[in-house]
Amino acid sequence: MNLYLVLLKAFLNRELWNKYAAQIDGKYLKENHPEIAKLYQVLPHLHGTPADWGDDGRENKTVSDLAIAFKTCYPATKDENYKPIFDQLETLEYDVPTLTAYLEKLQQREKANQIALTALAVSEGTKEWGDLQSVVDGIEVSSVPDTEELDFITGDLNELEQTQYLTPGLRWRLGSLNRNLGSLRKGDFGFVFARPETGKTTFLASEVSFMASQTDRPIIWFNNEEQGGKVLLRCYQGSLGLTDLDLWRNKEANEAKFKELGGSNIKIVRDPTITKRRVEGILKQYGPALVIFDQIDKVQGFQDNARQDVELKHIYVWAREMAKIYCPVIAVCQAGSSGDGKRWLTMNDVDNSKTGKQGEADWILGIGKVYDDALQDVRFLHLSKNKLLGDKDADASMRHGKWEVKIKPEIARYEDF
Repeated sequence: MNLYLVLLKAFLNRELWNKYAAQIDGKYLKENHPEIAKLYQVLPHLHGTPADWGDDGRENKTVSDLAIAFKTCYPATKDENYKPIFDQLETLEYDVPTLTAYLEKLQQREKANQIALTALAVSEGTKEWGDLQSVVDGIEVSSVPDTEELDFITGDLNELEQTQYLTPGLRWRLGSLNRNLGSLRKGDFGFVFARPETGKTTFLASEVSFMASQTDRPIIWFNNEEQGGKVLLRCYQGSLGLTDLDLWRNKEANEAKFKELGGSNIKIVRDPTITKRRVEGILKQYGPALVIFDQIDKVQGFQDNARQDVELKHIYVWAREMAKIYCPVIAVCQAGSSGDGKRWLTMNDVDNSKTGKQGEADWILGIGKVYDDALQDVRFLHLSKNKLLGDKDADASMRHGKWEVKIKPEIARYEDF
């Protein structure tokens, strides 16, 4: 049985494709199995965006799905040349654990090769120690004990109601977000996205400075975009509702007021090359109440796959795990060019992603902006995804709502109309 044919059928599963496809030697495949290689080239399209292929959300594609996608990509190819391959795929069976173990071995060998080559380059002086550290940071080593005590989720409905609904988490400054999305609790991961120069930092400063007063634990803001001091100044403005000139007029009193309102809880980590390993160390050390990633797509240490969309998916999967372990996580990323000058951003406007980013988030908030002088202080919020339970004051009709808010950049605030 042709191993690559077995892998081709296995890769109809999106999870296996995303995790292991990079281990396949495309050059060898093209030279020795050209027909199968051509089918492999269809897989990125098959697992592409819903807009491309009418995706119904299924992780497992069928041989028929592959055949249709192949015909769409290569309409001039004669059917009779590939019919025997599709027939063989239909009846082909394989042992999932054995195949997964084989793919894991391939992946481990590739990782070891990356480390060895980089270490050699460091020893020869052509690469820096940081390059090797970056490669090592991307290697995940896991171990599973022979026996494990499982902490099962309680089935007590009263307790579930109390912890998941009645007890509020971190509330938003914007009342509309409290009604439409609800407060943030441990395990909640979502992201805000918008075009550049729309007001993402202003939004964060407005909301984070309000949430800081609701906890006595730190809020860790990983910042690899703007200057750290500038971001903290925006938090001062958002917390106190003052312009920068007003802040300077009475610095001592304003600093005291900022701390009184929880401003000391806001800890900004400025590191343009932050790695997942360093992030995990910081979170373990400080036990935060909230984590901000601005911009999350720039976090380094994810090198399992050369494809950008898959690498980004790994980042968002990891961020969701951090939310489960520590606290709510808010990420920030860019909207693509399709969102330029657009009021209501949708999930299809998220930059550099097919479905990976969107699939991992519990909630997604798009901030739209239009080029109209009369609307320069207006932003358009759209909850394109919302899996949160909300709070007692939630408005079920606005779970995926669209609404307008006012932006006041001079005091780093967003306000409801």
